[in-house]
Amino acid sequence: MPKEWVISPPWPGRRSVSERLDVAPAVAQVLFNRGLADADAIARFLEPRMTDLYPPESVAGVVPAAERLVDAARAARRIVLYGDYDVDGVTGVAILWHALRMIGANAEWYVPHRIEEGYGLSPAAIGTLADEGADVIVSVDCGVTAIESAALARRRGVELIITDHHAPHRDADGRTILPPETLIVHPNLPEAGPGPVEPCNRDLSGAGVAFKLAWAIAQRASGSAKVRPDFRDFLVNAMSLAALGTIADVVPLLGENRVISFHGLRGLPAARLPGLVALMEAAELTGARLTGYDIGFKLAPRLNAVGRMGHARLAVQLLTRADDTEARQIAHHLEDLNRKRRTVDRRIAAEAREMAHRSGQDAPECRAIVLAADGWHAGVIGIAAARLVDEFHKPVVLIALDGEAGQGSARSVPGFALNEALAACGEHLSGHGGHAMAAGLRIEASRVPAFRDAFHAYATARLNRAAMTPRLMIDAEVELAALDEKLVDDFARLEPFGSGNPEPCLSTDWVSVVGEPRVVGANGEHLQFVLVQNGLQRRAIAFGHAKYRAPLCDARRCRVAFAPIINEFGGRRAVEIQVRDLQFPAA
Repeated sequence: MPKEWVISPPWPGRRSVSERLDVAPAVAQVLFNRGLADADAIARFLEPRMTDLYPPESVAGVVPAAERLVDAARAARRIVLYGDYDVDGVTGVAILWHALRMIGANAEWYVPHRIEEGYGLSPAAIGTLADEGADVIVSVDCGVTAIESAALARRRGVELIITDHHAPHRDADGRTILPPETLIVHPNLPEAGPGPVEPCNRDLSGAGVAFKLAWAIAQRASGSAKVRPDFRDFLVNAMSLAALGTIADVVPLLGENRVISFHGLRGLPAARLPGLVALMEAAELTGARLTGYDIGFKLAPRLNAVGRMGHARLAVQLLTRADDTEARQIAHHLEDLNRKRRTVDRRIAAEAREMAHRSGQDAPECRAIVLAADGWHAGVIGIAAARLVDEFHKPVVLIALDGEAGQGSARSVPGFALNEALAACGEHLSGHGGHAMAAGLRIEASRVPAFRDAFHAYATARLNRAAMTPRLMIDAEVELAALDEKLVDDFARLEPFGSGNPEPCLSTDWVSVVGEPRVVGANGEHLQFVLVQNGLQRRAIAFGHAKYRAPLCDARRCRVAFAPIINEFGGRRAVEIQVRDLQFPAA
């Protein structure tokens, strides 16, 4: 489906900011598009400082939670960290485990099996942990909807502290439903616990919340807001774990989240934790200057793979107790699992694509895709669903059936909140949870047709064709003459890229094609060609777009949406164009 280009209008202040801060005008325009409208705010974005972090008490419930955990440690009570199985939960558990161990706590951790137990605080696990002698259970990146589990913990005499950042359930009148008589640490629920102290960051990831709690524990154990030197070193290093969770969980990388991700990413190459060292070695990132892409597409998939294809406890072990030898063994195992995961998710995506076509759900007039099949791997269907969203630009729900039970993963498009959609169709589900853009569900196999009908009806009422047209957001239109090494270097200062701070996308006006476009790549998937404007030439590479060769040869003119890159080959450096999309003159 052709993309609709949305080009941001020029910001009148871009040149004055460019001159004051010595950055390319296009960089000032990009940051204006991200909501930064003055030179001081842009300067803080370009050079984020650790002193810009909000204090721990900016998160509701953090201070009393830290007090209880330090007191529990001193009383030798058994503390169990109950984490989610994705990167955000795993890194959050690791942060808190190290912090508690530093104060001598009797601290262990527990991570549920994605397929056998599912997401969140399960009553069965709470019962088992109580039987095994847990005195305090601390949820990490889950628990805010766990009403039944919280009640069970109270009955069993187990103190429960919930740390989470997900949306709670709400009743028919829109009122928040929270586990009663439970201390909740949450960045976006002022009613959940004492605090917060403004200003605060309502977009913290689960690992970000864990980092704030670890900081508060360090303060409580140090007896002052200024922590001991050993705690300071720990928190600086723990920021790398928090950055992993923050970037992987696709929370906005602006404000305080930028501070965490920027400094955590910068500290990763010098990480001393054996698990992080082994993980980067396996991903061949040792010594490299890391980017958001390295976390999102290299490190995070390896950590997630074990939770999808096996049990996430190995990922937690990697980032907690593992020594150098064990860390390398686990990292190599994660590498193998990630390769298997890629094979499985591509197979599922291909099967789902064919099912969508046979059922007519790939048609433009159909507002959503809901598919179910036996034999699909429940840990991988979310990735396959994301592939179909990219292709069809509509909400997708894939359900892995196992006998009479089904487990589903859903992915969405902007403007369609999955958590609200699943709640509206909740009568057909055994359970559900998640975010606006990604969610999970449990369902009886017999209820799938009714759920499919209800979900389609909900999507039809809320999505029109315009909402389903993929949009390419373009930061600025530039001339080829503006593409120089300084621009590329200035754009690199905006890393890490991710939600809220996407990689800049520029576009040209109409430019001409010089010579013959050339298909390249082992499988003939890519395209190389040369563009010219006002006598200046730039080489372009279009990955995965060999299909554009014929239109380029016919039209000889085009508009290009792109990212500028530096190509170093044979001792020469040249600024080139990495193509995102092409437009051609109307016939």
